[in-house]
Amino acid sequence: MLIFKDFTFDAAHFLPGLPATHKCAMLHGHTYHLRIYAEGVPGTQSGWVVDFGEIKESVHLVLEQLDHKCLNSIPGLENPTCELIAIWIWQRLKSRLQPLARIELRETPTSGVVYDGT
Repeated sequence: MLIFKDFTFDAAHFLPGLPATHKCAMLHGHTYHLRIYAEGVPGTQSGWVVDFGEIKESVHLVLEQLDHKCLNSIPGLENPTCELIAIWIWQRLKSRLQPLARIELRETPTSGVVYDGT
């Protein structure tokens, strides 16, 4: 079974190395939408794959490092593309949330990435 929980965070960034005329080369912000997927078999006693509260606690510890920040100033996110932000989040969540199966990160309502650690 695959379960999910949704989160949002607000952050600013710019993408270095792009031509000055590219709109993403300038400092701008997004309301990011993050969906966390956990996979497993519902427990015999609990009836769930993982407690949604456990997902929330684990994700909160990661998102507090990103929310209302300039992502470029965070070690490992000097070039904060949606793809690299997703990998950064994954690397910090995987050890905290064992049934983590994949994440979706959207930087706009129509653009984003799905990452499963591979």
